[in-house]
Amino acid sequence: MGGSIMASTINSDTSNGLILTPDTTGEIELQSAGVTKAKITSSGLQNASGSAITSQAGQNLIINGDMAIAQRATSVTGITTGNTYRTVDRWKSDVITSGTWTQTQDTDVPLGQGFAESLKMDCTTANTSVGANDRVLLGQRFEGFNVQTLAKGTSAAKPVTLSFWVKSNKTGTYIVELFDSPNGRQISKSYTISVADTWEKKTITYEGDTSGVFPNNNSLTLLVQFWLAVGSTYTSGTLNTSWAVNDNANRAVGQVNLADSTSNYINITGVQLEVGTTATPFENLQYGQQLALCQRYYQQYGSSSTTPIGAGVWFTTTQVLGLLTFPVIMRTAPTITTTGTGWIKAYRDGSSNATGSGFFDSIANHSARFNMSGWSVAGTAGMGAYLQLIADKYIFISAEL
Repeated sequence: MGGSIMASTINSDTSNGLILTPDTTGEIELQSAGVTKAKITSSGLQNASGSAITSQAGQNLIINGDMAIAQRATSVTGITTGNTYRTVDRWKSDVITSGTWTQTQDTDVPLGQGFAESLKMDCTTANTSVGANDRVLLGQRFEGFNVQTLAKGTSAAKPVTLSFWVKSNKTGTYIVELFDSPNGRQISKSYTISVADTWEKKTITYEGDTSGVFPNNNSLTLLVQFWLAVGSTYTSGTLNTSWAVNDNANRAVGQVNLADSTSNYINITGVQLEVGTTATPFENLQYGQQLALCQRYYQQYGSSSTTPIGAGVWFTTTQVLGLLTFPVIMRTAPTITTTGTGWIKAYRDGSSNATGSGFFDSIANHSARFNMSGWSVAGTAGMGAYLQLIADKYIFISAEL
């Protein structure tokens, strides 16, 4: 075979085995039973439709899509209302008077897929007739720095593909939406749970949006939201399957009511959002990498035993100043809260200690200052102090969206 000719088609045929068809195009098509699955071109590896196939670090825009990190808690019961983070990091649940729920970091996962945890929403008090404005949503929020790759609001806007594993006892139609917060735009797509109590993988592609640029900063931009239960305010129109200015009536048309029975639950894991029209294998990160990504938005100190947290100095006989340095740079200067009073202990002069309370000031995205008083025993100005949290006392540091 001459040097200018190459095998442009490699077909694994079910009857004749491997078939090579040469030509001079300079491209290679990889086929299975005559159907093109991938191409090798001068631009690199592509799928059958010509989109680039990549496996680069950071391809998954979702943080903690395998539900591995749960700094706050592994289970929260009695959820009836509130839009907040409860268990698994980066996953915010929005519940408005639609039954009562338990949210859990669960160990029920699809077999052989490399996941150890899923996020479960379990209905414990039913609501068979959800009010017009009521809803249950589970979603993730993105800052602008992390979504510039979408080129949203430009003529080069890129499609994205969402893939995930899901399991529920309740079959039927479910809705997942992308919501553009700064520009008030939205797109919804449906998927079907076909078999009860069985893990199924779902893949949804959303077109690129040439309107509404995302700001390139740390503010809220994109939301990915899984609808679970919904009132008529969000279902009275026609499902909006193309990007448009938000109309609540078109956001969740056709969504089943997962709140209609105490037998109902849903488990989700392996959530990946990536640029392009093809769902690639889930991007597994090491635990430490995943934790650091989550800590940009939330950190928590404390345990059932004492926890060392830093060093300080007795500024006066009744005031200790210290420095708490965050392990990662946070999204913005965080809000810091603590559990009650008497949550910290300061050790000094080799034997003595004092219990106190206080607050944090000079808060930045990288550190904060302890400013503590109310000590049970006075100290000596200028003396150093070793600081630790008392058992079952916590510091909560949040820069969530």
